[in-house]
Amino acid sequence: AGNLYSRHIQVDGEMLAIQVQDTPGVQIHEHSLDCNEQLNRCIRWADALVIVFSITDYKSYELLSHLYHHVRQLHPGNAVPVAIIANKADLLHAKEVEPQHGLQLANVLGCTFYEVSVSENYNDVFNAFHLLCKEVSKQQATSTPERRRTSLIPRPKSPNMQDLKRRFKQALSAKVRTVTSV
Repeated sequence: AGNLYSRHIQVDGEMLAIQVQDTPGVQIHEHSLDCNEQLNRCIRWADALVIVFSITDYKSYELLSHLYHHVRQLHPGNAVPVAIIANKADLLHAKEVEPQHGLQLANVLGCTFYEVSVSENYNDVFNAFHLLCKEVSKQQATSTPERRRTSLIPRPKSPNMQDLKRRFKQALSAKVRTVTSV
């Protein structure tokens, strides 16, 4: 199901609470994406998306445009910013994808692009997320008052938390029924 990370970051002098949903990878089956409903919920839930590929795995690069178009189906109108990140920049000896190919594709799709090495340079990863948060914050500040009221930064609940809350209520109600029937 993926992991959920909560952080507080400062964007333009304002502290924001953000949540990052790390979702599992996506596969292609017979020229179409295999996205389960859990992944679709995460995409619909998001205010911004980061699509990561490895420069050491050409198949991950091939998924980029498919996944981007799937995101746009769930978020029509380019309302949600998308960043493409080329990871494993430190593994030049094993690269299968030139990072400039990722940059070219990002330009065609209208996305921002970052080349990082998660294992060697935390700052590049932080900068990519920080700039994306800045873009979302700016976008939400200029949106309608109705949109700002339902702003998803800070986001109160993630899909995982909603599911957990539902299960917790079910467990409690089952215990209450047991206690009251005795």
